[in-house]
Amino acid sequence: MNVLPIPKTESFTELYNEKDMISIIDDEKDQNPVISTSERVYKAINLVQINEEGVQHAARHIRQSLLAESYTPRTWRTHPLHICPKDPYDAADAQNTKVLNWVFLISALNFSFWSEKEGTEGRYGVEWWTGWGKEERTVHTGYWSLVAALDRALEENIPITDPAFYASEVDCPDSLIERVFRQAEQSTESIPLLSERIKIMREVGFILTNSFGGSFQGFLAEFQRLHDGDGTALDLVKMVIETFPSFRDQFEYEGSKVCLWKRAQILVAETWAAFYPATPTDPHPIFIGPRGPMISKLTMFADYRVPQILHHLRIITYPPSLVEKLDARVYLESGSKEELSLRTASIVAVERVREEILKIMREEEGAKESETGADSPVSSVLIDFYLWDLAKKVEAGVETIEGIETASMAPIHRTRSIWY
Repeated sequence: MNVLPIPKTESFTELYNEKDMISIIDDEKDQNPVISTSERVYKAINLVQINEEGVQHAARHIRQSLLAESYTPRTWRTHPLHICPKDPYDAADAQNTKVLNWVFLISALNFSFWSEKEGTEGRYGVEWWTGWGKEERTVHTGYWSLVAALDRALEENIPITDPAFYASEVDCPDSLIERVFRQAEQSTESIPLLSERIKIMREVGFILTNSFGGSFQGFLAEFQRLHDGDGTALDLVKMVIETFPSFRDQFEYEGSKVCLWKRAQILVAETWAAFYPATPTDPHPIFIGPRGPMISKLTMFADYRVPQILHHLRIITYPPSLVEKLDARVYLESGSKEELSLRTASIVAVERVREEILKIMREEEGAKESETGADSPVSSVLIDFYLWDLAKKVEAGVETIEGIETASMAPIHRTRSIWY
């Protein structure tokens, strides 16, 4: 059995070089450094490979699935555990403040849910309703255990998503946070990295309370002020990276910096999806300027679940040495060669899939420039949302992939990290 090292997070400032981080943002103002630096490191490592034939076949399948399932940003609202804002958007509505704080905290804590007890009742899980307004209870595992734990706390009148509350060790002591994340009766393990989650809650809660009026909505108001109302999704990601140390997911490989920014990008993407207008032609209430969100500038969210489904779809291929390590459940250190190869290859691969889908739309469907350009509804974000859901369905055995050749489902890579 592998003994898993716990990441050192006594001080988040030890995990990044602020001067280097700022220079990356400043040098590439109009581009997403996640794309450019991932492409560079993916090629330098040359371990996980992108299969161009697999990209082409999978792109057609994904395109057809998105259409068949009417998969749009509004699909976000259909998840039963999600707290949804009201339509139309009203900034003064307390429900919107609640949803924004909920999205922010979930994104801040959205990491490391894999278990050594995968597939057994003993793995960490949270017992709660199957969704808001439902009458059946179940044990939620993986990422959904986090969502269920916070939902359960709110139902118990614990204001756990209020930054001023969870920033305070007096109002919200560690013991209360431990209770919020209490496991189901049959679980024999607690939530991974609980102490790291508590540190992050204190950090981001302090920043929001002392600099942005105590809410993520206040942060967004400052974002709109700084950009004269014309900030894009990528602009917001960069502001998150600049403001919150625990969102700065980046490494150095052989002297080359790589930005991965999983949780910062997913925070922005979740905000974009949660408040996506009922009519696509209506302005987005968070990205109110003439450029809109420009969500296509964001990448997929490099975690351990999407690489697994990308490999299953034969979009990426693993060398035998990596397959052997995955099968043996060998722990991959955060920032190691294999781990960075998996994450950067996934980012580049999903960009290739997106480009192939847009090519199909132009050549075979006669799509207009507005449908395949910067404002295209087909984004790496939407593809990621779809692939993540697909991976969970395939894993649960409730869906199989027909019409294209697939590889056997390899185990996820095991990296215990605050970054994903």
